[in-house]
Amino acid sequence: MVRRAAPPEAGRWALPGGKVELGEGVLEAAERELEEETGLLCSPLGVVNVDQIISRDEAGAVKYHYILITVLMGDCRGTLRPSSDALEAAFLDVRVYAASPEVAESTRRFLRKLLNGEVPLERPIRVETSSPT
Repeated sequence: MVRRAAPPEAGRWALPGGKVELGEGVLEAAERELEEETGLLCSPLGVVNVDQIISRDEAGAVKYHYILITVLMGDCRGTLRPSSDALEAAFLDVRVYAASPEVAESTRRFLRKLLNGEVPLERPIRVETSSPT
């Protein structure tokens, strides 16, 4: 996980992630973001979870809407180190951090699912990309 340097959830631990660039596939984006934030280069195996965050202002208008797609990684190499947008990078015990207020809410939610056996690690979903004409 990385300790986020910027909002949202600045100062809290979270799974590495970020925006998908125009024309980039979900798996490629996950691979790129992981390397950018942690220094690790891993092979994406497929999607294992999808959640969303919708934040609203006082009037009820949507401030932001995030779709969180968790990708299982394998065959990692490199040296773990934080990037410029992370304060720290570390391998943490999910049993300890699943309920910790030091962890971003969306990551705690995912870790609880993981511990409850609700994340299909043995059957990650491959993502197909098409380009209709």
